[in-house]
Amino acid sequence: MSTPLIKVLIVEDDPLISKRYQMILSKDEQIECVGIASSGYEGTMLAALNKPDIILMDVELEDKQAGLRATSEILNYMPDIKIVMLTVCETDDTVFRAFELGASNYLLKNMPAGAILEAVKDAYYGRSSLHSNIAGKITREFKRIKTTEDSLLHNFYIFTQLTPTELEVLELLMKDYTRQEICELRHVEHSTLKSQINSILKKFNKKSVQEIVPVLRELHIPEILSQRKRKV
Repeated sequence: MSTPLIKVLIVEDDPLISKRYQMILSKDEQIECVGIASSGYEGTMLAALNKPDIILMDVELEDKQAGLRATSEILNYMPDIKIVMLTVCETDDTVFRAFELGASNYLLKNMPAGAILEAVKDAYYGRSSLHSNIAGKITREFKRIKTTEDSLLHNFYIFTQLTPTELEVLELLMKDYTRQEICELRHVEHSTLKSQINSILKKFNKKSVQEIVPVLRELHIPEILSQRKRKV
């Protein structure tokens, strides 16, 4: 039986560095790069869509804490993903924070290719392999923190759980169609549409469509739906 591929997502805002990591990963037949993100926000979205086994996460992305925020978001809702933090200079506070959030390892960006591949495989197989310059900083056990239910990733995760019918209804609502217009377009009764909308509200734990639509627009959900239609 063949060995399953280790799916890796790279989250790095420097295109030269991300390209280097992609080239390193491509040389190992056991590893598949499933995507490259250049911001913490994009990283959380690709993590939800591609469900990688391992994420190589830069600490400093759009700002100095973006990688840590993305790590917190991802592990809160997808705890099975293993995250290896990347940085050019480790500090005690940043290292502690990364492990507090649940990161599996912490590497300097200039580590040789072999060390990077080893870190990916060690994280995948659950082996402890902290580099010596990091291991000395770990002095206590950390608990993963919880993020609020209103986080962007939480809402994006719920969006991925909607049925095709609910997605279609939600897309029309985001385009500001009235309920009457939606009924006519979809050839359904008002009672049917009401039931579908109530199901959407229940999944989001909201009382009205007006509470959902602004959040999904912030997530760029209309654009994602349009891209999927073009691919089909």
